[in-house]
Amino acid sequence: MKNQILGLFSALLMAFAVTATPAQAQDGAKTQDLENTLYMDLATGRVVIELRPDLAPQHVARVKELTREGFYNGLKFHRVIEGFMAQTGDPKGDGTGGSGKNLPAEFSSEKFVRGTLGAARTNDPNSADSQFFITFGATPHLNGQYTVWGQVVSGMELVDGIARGEPPMNPDKIVKMTVAADETSKGPVENAAQ
Repeated sequence: MKNQILGLFSALLMAFAVTATPAQAQDGAKTQDLENTLYMDLATGRVVIELRPDLAPQHVARVKELTREGFYNGLKFHRVIEGFMAQTGDPKGDGTGGSGKNLPAEFSSEKFVRGTLGAARTNDPNSADSQFFITFGATPHLNGQYTVWGQVVSGMELVDGIARGEPPMNPDKIVKMTVAADETSKGPVENAAQ
């Protein structure tokens, strides 16, 4: 009986190993939540962003809504400061535009570290819209002052390569931004066609 239980347990473990996704199969890795993951494609490759609805549910919902509308596709990184951050999300490309819908501040105790995504805003804490920035390193002066809504988990070296300037002479752009769940729900033929 003991051997049968061990055999059944071994079979279950092997079945799990065969069907697990790469994120699940890695020892100690957490499962990727595709509904709360963004793919930000740059000309140089893909940046993977983990969304943080636990910190900023309204910002995350709005970013996903805009992403699904294709709002961010083709937008420039219009303000990129060495050692600080890269900012995008303005359809005008000069830092004065947005989607037309302001969001209330969702400040938290989460620290701004390398690869943190924050909501850009004016002096009014409740003026965040579609613009966001990605920090190049720890920026403690932003802690508790700006809404943290995401974190780069892969491709930060691509963000490091974004052209600097306010505005850059030859600004880099978001080629395409997608919610990971939407991309993986398509079949291989549909993905290849895009």
